[in-house]
Amino acid sequence: MIPPGSTVGVFGSGQLGRMLALSAKRMGYRVEVFSPDAGTPAGSVADAEHVAAYTDLDAVTAFGKRVDVVTLEFENVPVTAVEAAAIYAPVRPGWRVLYTAQNRLREKTFLAQHGLPTLLFRPIRRPADLELAGRELGYPAVLKTAGFGYDGKGQRVVRTLGEAKAAFAELSSECVLEAFVDFAREVSVVAARGENGSFIHFAPAENRHANHILDVSLAPAELPAAVAARVVALTREIMASLEVIGVLCVEFFVTERGEVLVNELAPRPHNSGHLTIEACDVSQFEAQLRAVCGLPLIQPTQRPAAMVNLLGDVWARGEPDWASLLTESEVALHLYGKAEARPGRKMGHVTALAKTPQLAAERALRARLKLTEA
Repeated sequence: MIPPGSTVGVFGSGQLGRMLALSAKRMGYRVEVFSPDAGTPAGSVADAEHVAAYTDLDAVTAFGKRVDVVTLEFENVPVTAVEAAAIYAPVRPGWRVLYTAQNRLREKTFLAQHGLPTLLFRPIRRPADLELAGRELGYPAVLKTAGFGYDGKGQRVVRTLGEAKAAFAELSSECVLEAFVDFAREVSVVAARGENGSFIHFAPAENRHANHILDVSLAPAELPAAVAARVVALTREIMASLEVIGVLCVEFFVTERGEVLVNELAPRPHNSGHLTIEACDVSQFEAQLRAVCGLPLIQPTQRPAAMVNLLGDVWARGEPDWASLLTESEVALHLYGKAEARPGRKMGHVTALAKTPQLAAERALRARLKLTEA
């Protein structure tokens, strides 16, 4: 066990690191963050902010010597940095899950090899690959870069071979072509796993997107009991297979017939889990801290809740009307301390509680609308 009073190191310094740091400091831990950027959301609340490239292995090594454990707030940390820090402090989750989740082709190959339900896919490394893949999967399909994609970046819906070739030329990197699925809803499960194999999960959340960016999450998702149990069981199986120590989110598609397909893995806290701060007795960030520090994991209790993202677009007409939002009862405002509001940039979120998730979503959306009504 790494007890309170110890120092937790975090690779990455965005809003996920910020909320983890706030949770850790409440429990008496010191927090130090490492990223290439200064004046970051996490750095502003951490005990120390280390600014260097992840490829600067001397700086990474010095960071590993200063802390008692290292965790991550985003998955695109080079494996070489993880290995360098791990010489001096345990890094949780470790290189295996990061290596898998950093690349969509490796991720989908892992899912297929382990018999886990996922979308049909084909690797695309050159334009000629699109001809055979298109015949096998059919159109429409989704072309995605193999690496470094998030919030809809690096992916295109393609309806013909011509569109696929044009998109591949634009993306200009190794890609994955996925069969298109007409899903009924998208859900996610955030869960935590300890070094001893202990496992806890949060209620599956339903996720609604706007312009490929998560807009609203509601939990618990309105799912048949068998489907809810299925997505939790698959999450547990994936975490065990990858030997995850920490938090992982699994995103699923659920079809009208109740078929469940794994979409993506995120080996860290997730945007859809932000509502757990208010809705649960143990948030996803405390669960991450407990898991990486070897503290007991307890199954959270959860109230119906919803979260809506606050993007930089909210600032388009000037400073939002915070006072109006804060007149709403059972509504919590979270701002990430980012210096510049840009369209599409996640600047904060609003969580609302209510008797049902749908009522909570209506309350959260109404609160967000108040920001720009003046």
